[in-house]
Amino acid sequence: MRYLRILALIAAAAATNAAAEDGVVRMGTEGYYPPFEYFDSAGNLNGFDIDIGNALCEAMKVKCEWVSTDWDGIIPALNAKKFDAILSSMAITTERAKVISFTAPYYFNPDRFVASKDSGLKNALPADLKGLVVGTQSGTTEVAILKQYFPEAEVKLYPKLDDALLDLDNQRLDLVLASQFVLADWLAKDSGACCDFVGEAFGDDGMKGTGIAVRKDDEALLKRLNDALAEIQANGTYGKIRARYFKFDIMTQPKLAGEIFR
Repeated sequence: MRYLRILALIAAAAATNAAAEDGVVRMGTEGYYPPFEYFDSAGNLNGFDIDIGNALCEAMKVKCEWVSTDWDGIIPALNAKKFDAILSSMAITTERAKVISFTAPYYFNPDRFVASKDSGLKNALPADLKGLVVGTQSGTTEVAILKQYFPEAEVKLYPKLDDALLDLDNQRLDLVLASQFVLADWLAKDSGACCDFVGEAFGDDGMKGTGIAVRKDDEALLKRLNDALAEIQANGTYGKIRARYFKFDIMTQPKLAGEIFR
């Protein structure tokens, strides 16, 4: 019995150490979702997600190593142990939670449509978008929203959101659906001068916020991340990082799609 207890203690210690082997946690991110994550002119990752991740690693007393990977393959890459966690503005969903585990949410990310300023659109309800071409990034919750509530719109998927926005600017799309925060950042730049928001912001019906993902069997790292998240929220670090990117609250849950489009 004593031998079994010792083995259990060794296994628990190994699980804890595996989460931060050699004092390092490898964070997976896409890198093409400003202002949450983006590459600067020197090729370095920056953004809200990156700053939050680095603050969490500091609270956990480990070093963050950032790994950029394509969005479509980011969950398989996590489960293949290419990195230890996903910190890439990933929405917490029931389907994703079947294969990965999530921390508590670190923000709520409402969606919104953008269109050309001369589109003539006054709203973005299903009847308004009938026959129009709407772009969004593949593998995101926006895809399911478009399929469920906008069956008479033509949906075009892109591996990167930047590609959809470029097509919108070049009038190859009528609208793009994406994160309101990301789109607001784009609209504030010269590249977004073509366009403006249409309709109101909303969340998907199963919205549970945006979380950090780990492998199902990595309960030790999940606990450490949740503890670190609570710590940086309590000591003001989270608020300081949020204020660098957003002048408004990002922890309030928006109206859900079903409230607006049904």
